[in-house]
Amino acid sequence: MAIYHPNEQPAPTYDAHTHLNDDALYFDVPAYLGRAHEFQVLEMNVVGYNREGNRRAIELAENNEGIAAVVGFQPEDTPDFDEQAKRELEEQVQNPVVVAVGEAGLDYHWDTDRAVQKAAFQAQIDLAKKMDLPIVIHNREAFDDVYHMLKAAEIKKAVIHSFSGTPEQAKAWADLGYYVSFSGVATFKKAEEVREAAKVVPIDQLLVETDAPYLAPTPFRGKTNEPGWTKYVVDSLAETLGMDRDHLAAQTVENAHRAFLNHD
Repeated sequence: MAIYHPNEQPAPTYDAHTHLNDDALYFDVPAYLGRAHEFQVLEMNVVGYNREGNRRAIELAENNEGIAAVVGFQPEDTPDFDEQAKRELEEQVQNPVVVAVGEAGLDYHWDTDRAVQKAAFQAQIDLAKKMDLPIVIHNREAFDDVYHMLKAAEIKKAVIHSFSGTPEQAKAWADLGYYVSFSGVATFKKAEEVREAAKVVPIDQLLVETDAPYLAPTPFRGKTNEPGWTKYVVDSLAETLGMDRDHLAAQTVENAHRAFLNHD
């Protein structure tokens, strides 16, 4: 049975960052895709984070309409980013289903060696630039270093994944021409600063995502997140920005297409 009456369905939405390749969701991809389509989340990026995550992202993109793959090594997996992994990644990004490098970046919340993180991040920056692909950025408690590394490399195409910083940081990213993607964090009661940050991002640089299975939005906080719940991120941001939610959904789909699918 449909979730919505056909005349009341929300506008189509693009989940810019989800992990259907994660063990929590990968066991039942058809069910999660079915629910996503009921919520009119018809397109999504399945984002890699390590060797197995990248392999699964490509597999899902090759076998499911509306899915694109992003491949890379997240900060906590950078100790495994050896020469073989680097060669594999260089081969994977040439697959036509791959639309970006990532998620890549720096995460100073954990104890992973920062020098190792930076070396892997720089290698992925170089790869994205070489292949003329956008890079999807993981930034946690490392704004200054991430910002300076991207700016020094003169990166023009980047997406700041699951933004959770200040309005000043959001403006800094937007001023570089980057897309800023908002997740379920924007729906959290105490995340007023994130909602204020959304107000300073130009509407044509704003994306929405779930980061499923993590960061489930209100009213599902604490549960296993899924791509269909992008709807609730759009609902929250539309209220924050004083916009019609279907207009915002359409704008973020247009932005995602520009960022990932026809960014040349």
